[in-house]
Amino acid sequence: MNTMHIDTAPLTAPHDMDIVVRQAARALGRHGLTHAYGHCSVRLDDSHFLVCAARPPGLVKPGEAGTVVCLDGELPDGVLGEVRIHREIYRHRPDVGGVVRSMPRHAMSLSVLRRTPRVVHGMSSYFSPSVPLWDDPQLIRTDAQASALVRLLGTSAAVSMRGNGVVVAGSGLKEALVLTWYLEDAARIELECLGAFAEVATLSDDEALQRATREGRIFERMWDYLTHGDVE
Repeated sequence: MNTMHIDTAPLTAPHDMDIVVRQAARALGRHGLTHAYGHCSVRLDDSHFLVCAARPPGLVKPGEAGTVVCLDGELPDGVLGEVRIHREIYRHRPDVGGVVRSMPRHAMSLSVLRRTPRVVHGMSSYFSPSVPLWDDPQLIRTDAQASALVRLLGTSAAVSMRGNGVVVAGSGLKEALVLTWYLEDAARIELECLGAFAEVATLSDDEALQRATREGRIFERMWDYLTHGDVE
């Protein structure tokens, strides 16, 4: 990976990115992907990202400012401790432009079985070949923990944390939000199939690669659905 130049000068987030962060945060709450806990962010440049206000995502108010975080140095005052996960992802994954930390109930239930969703339908194809499991229920409150989690994430789109929700990374925040919904849908199907005690047909690598398309406004339509009716 190329080394990024880190600029520690203060930065103000563009207005349109502020709005996207707030819309994504409220969508997480509206669709049951998080509750009191969770956060989302968008990359601003090679040195900074913008994270939503430190409150339950669904309660983020119109016009409420997030916080700009520099990739180099300590987290700013008032920023939640697990935002260090976002910082580590942006440091090590230049392809990532948006991160969501959420608590979807089906993914959470599956994780305590030490399982993650298999690639069995269209929406799970975006996580092929698999979603890694962080087998530790503790909160991520140190840089060392965050770094280890990101190493486990590797080049994947998501990581599931045992009894502690999920982290999803996308090319932008809109994609990360959509992928979070996809991951929860995949977990729902996995749990339903486990309860049916039936053999499940998984997608082959080739099938998953072909199905995981970005064409046809796939992500744009889901973003429109998830943010429909938002106050901004």
